[in-house]
Amino acid sequence: MPRPPKWRRVGFVPEVTYFKPAGIPLASLEEVCLTLEEAEAIRLKDREGLEQEECARMMRVSRPTFHRVLGSARKKLADALLNGKAIRIEGGNFEMAMRRFQCRSNGHEWDVPFETMVTRPPAACPTCHSPDIRPAPGFGFGMRGRGGRRGGRGRWKMQE
Repeated sequence: MPRPPKWRRVGFVPEVTYFKPAGIPLASLEEVCLTLEEAEAIRLKDREGLEQEECARMMRVSRPTFHRVLGSARKKLADALLNGKAIRIEGGNFEMAMRRFQCRSNGHEWDVPFETMVTRPPAACPTCHSPDIRPAPGFGFGMRGRGGRRGGRGRWKMQE
């Protein structure tokens, strides 16, 4: 029996999650699905230009695991680009690196890094100092995504 997959830490969820070649009808396209941790590996290594050791540390995985995730992502991107396939970004085994909070008094939202959440979670809004705050709806620390496509969408699960 294989061991369960380790959650990978993701610091960014792209707003645009679907790309297709211009001039080809969507119905006739094949699709390549890039997981959120594969997209994060591409972002950290290729866009941010970090070394693999640093990327692995940020995603909370070993360097060999990061190398496998990055290799899988690059292979999928090459397949899509060279064979005219659409790219969908969704799913995977990940947890977010940040948690977003919202002030109930004035609606202000702000992000709190994982490391801060562990040592001292926020007690009040940084703008009005109201203690009436809550985790903002949507992604953030404590949210985990799991692979699999259901009805064309990833499945999200709140960490208890």
